[in-house]
Amino acid sequence: MDRRAIWAIIIMMTISLLGIFIIQYYRITWSIDLGKKNFDDRVTMALNNVKERIEKEDEAETLDFTKKAFTRKQENKIDLMPSISMKRDVLNIKALQNLFDGEEKLSKIDNLKLDKYLNTSLLDQGVDLKYEYGVYSEESKSFTILNGNYVPEIGESSQSSNSGINVSLFESEYKVSLFNNELETPGYLKLFFPRKSTWLWAKVWPVLLTTIIFLGLILACFSYTIYVILRQKKISEMKTDFINNMTHEFKTPIATISLAADSIVNPSIIGTKEKVSRFAKIIKTENRRMLNQVEKVLQMARIDKKDFNLNITEVNMHEIITKAVQNISLQVEQRGGNISTNLNAQSPVIKGDATHLSNIIHNLLDNANKYSQDEPQITVSTLGTTDAISIIIKDRGIGMSNESLKHIFDKFYRVHTGNIHDVKGFGLGLSYVKAITNAHKGQIGVKSELGKGSEFTLTLPCRFEA
Repeated sequence: MDRRAIWAIIIMMTISLLGIFIIQYYRITWSIDLGKKNFDDRVTMALNNVKERIEKEDEAETLDFTKKAFTRKQENKIDLMPSISMKRDVLNIKALQNLFDGEEKLSKIDNLKLDKYLNTSLLDQGVDLKYEYGVYSEESKSFTILNGNYVPEIGESSQSSNSGINVSLFESEYKVSLFNNELETPGYLKLFFPRKSTWLWAKVWPVLLTTIIFLGLILACFSYTIYVILRQKKISEMKTDFINNMTHEFKTPIATISLAADSIVNPSIIGTKEKVSRFAKIIKTENRRMLNQVEKVLQMARIDKKDFNLNITEVNMHEIITKAVQNISLQVEQRGGNISTNLNAQSPVIKGDATHLSNIIHNLLDNANKYSQDEPQITVSTLGTTDAISIIIKDRGIGMSNESLKHIFDKFYRVHTGNIHDVKGFGLGLSYVKAITNAHKGQIGVKSELGKGSEFTLTLPCRFEA
């Protein structure tokens, strides 16, 4: 799959996920708005019901008082004391005026009945939510009844007029006017639901949670799929490079062996023992070279399958390092470079496989030499405690980018070498180093900077635990 196809998949999946998210967002907000409208309608119906009951009671009380007043007036038609009768009529008229005064009606609302009416009406409408309520007077600009209790007045205003607790109730959208006429509205019955938002969200929470879970699963699967595609693409490219490198590595010795074999059977050479012996040695050397390359590949296959056994013995790491340095020092010196050692570990003896440990030290030194331009400068140091030994191999080579550092231990991966064209191999060396280090329960780390070199730190425990 080429890069353009991968990017096309990423873009289409991203657009699809955004589309699903937007649709679900609008669906959830629509559900909340619908639930709020339904809630508002129910509360409004409950408030209107309470208003009707209060005003009907007031009308009944007014009518009853009026009948009694006129009855008393009829009974007192023959009054021997006109002045007393006149005073009674004045009082009756004033009382009747008070009954029809809106502010006076507000003050005469029965708080217990109001509480009962509200509770019953809200439950009848299916609203079972904690609420606060109050009767607000436009004249005094304060609440006269608050949550079922009369509010005492201090001076010209009630105690609730400046109370921060009642700000939400005062600003509430749920209200109904009481005893209003064509000219004025003396006051309001107001309701406030402190947990309304929580209640509305609770209605859509299952849908919201399900949406988040499924979107998360889709996103996780999508991310993992893209990761696998990119990883497989990279592995495919590395395997292609590996096959090309392997072909190149085998082509040279095969050509050399073929040339040597043709030379041996040449009539002018076959009778010369020295020349036949020379070409036979060349064939043997090149054959051994090919076998070593094949063994590397087979060895990595066994390591990947964990189909190998470590021969655990006591190993002196200083001795292994010294031998490895001696083996590679000739190559370094031929390039005009230098390799030095600072073996300072107090306890260099550990439990491990001598052959594999020797191989990984040789691989690290070989990389330090190959990836150094001009004159290699390599330093090998050791530090140690009673529990572990650290081996530091430092060079002043071409270094690596941060991107390369992420993949250097991957199988078949080879660092881009720029203008260096003589770096050959299969890209298995550091992968092998990492595998053997892990098998010994050790750790390997690397620091590198482009143009300034690299530093590998190999830490191995002194005791081997299977």
